Amino acid sequence: MATRPQRIAILTSGGDAPGMNAAIRASTLIARAAGVEVLGIERGWRGLLEDAFVPLATPDVQGILREGGTILGSARCKEFHEREVRDRARAILRDRGVEGLVVIGGNGSLAGAQALADPAEAGERPPLVVGVPASIDNDLGLTGLAIGVDTAMNTIVEACDKIADTATAHDRTFIIEVMGRDCGYLAMTSAIAAGADLALFPEAGRDQASVVESIVDTVIAVRARPRKSRRVIVVKAEGVQVPVEQLKTAVDARLRERVPDADPAAIETRVTVLGHVVRGGRPSAFDRLLGSRLANVAVRALVAGQSHKMAAWMPAVELPEEVGTRSPYDPYCWLVDLGAALVETENLLRGRSPLARWRAGVFEDIEDALLL
Repeated sequence: MATRPQRIAILTSGGDAPGMNAAIRASTLIARAAGVEVLGIERGWRGLLEDAFVPLATPDVQGILREGGTILGSARCKEFHEREVRDRARAILRDRGVEGLVVIGGNGSLAGAQALADPAEAGERPPLVVGVPASIDNDLGLTGLAIGVDTAMNTIVEACDKIADTATAHDRTFIIEVMGRDCGYLAMTSAIAAGADLALFPEAGRDQASVVESIVDTVIAVRARPRKSRRVIVVKAEGVQVPVEQLKTAVDARLRERVPDADPAAIETRVTVLGHVVRGGRPSAFDRLLGSRLANVAVRALVAGQSHKMAAWMPAVELPEEVGTRSPYDPYCWLVDLGAALVETENLLRGRSPLARWRAGVFEDIEDALLL
């Protein structure tokens, strides 16, 4: 185990997520209570390369719990993949006397942390790193939830409920596109929570013809029901590789083919793209708690001299001891090996993990039941 750090830094990187500020706040308060000096790094890995450090004290973070986004800001930094760029980042950390780093972010952010602290690159005293998973897509391995997922899901459900009101009034079919480039978790869970009639997500691996036919089958099945429930809500993840306007055109054309006697205006679909609305807003109570609890575990591990770890919330799989152990600081949190988490993330995104296969399979069963 490494030496206890005297000064640590916190950065948020990648896509912002509601609850990041709660993690910044908890990280700062826990570290300072342990007698450790805390700096914030603005604009993620890019800010580190620009030497954009700010001191963080209790007054700086006390009121940020309820705010969305991140007070430290975030930015993409593709050049961090290069060894010489990481060498420069390590030199800046050494010059600043920063011995440990809390990285709050998603897959790319945590991969950057793993590379930054690689002993093969960094030499005898690499910086200590601990990750805190934050991604509204919930696309990180070895954690049941990431910061931001709950708020994003509630935002989607609220929008779907409002759209469902007008869809019901006019017997309309709505395709609602939500965020989720590589992972359809938000589309899956919000579809269930909103009582949608169909969820489209990239893990299903469907081509355009299959996607169109599934929507058309759903519309025809729903419209065969009693008049009271003839609206159709379809939730589509952005990662489904059919542009939403193109999908609407194809669905409308196929409906006219299969229901030639129907009034075209009555069966025409409508499209709503929620886009970055899903990222915004004040964090839910759960995300405030999740961010605080994961940061508590992460910082306590860092202050104890641990590195190459990620704080995890009730991992979705049973873990061997060498991969992760339950945190002594929180009965619902684990400390997992950062490298193992990144490997499992890749498996999840490529559909190779049991969890990814389960998600896709269970929704196929639900879809069949909805058509009955």
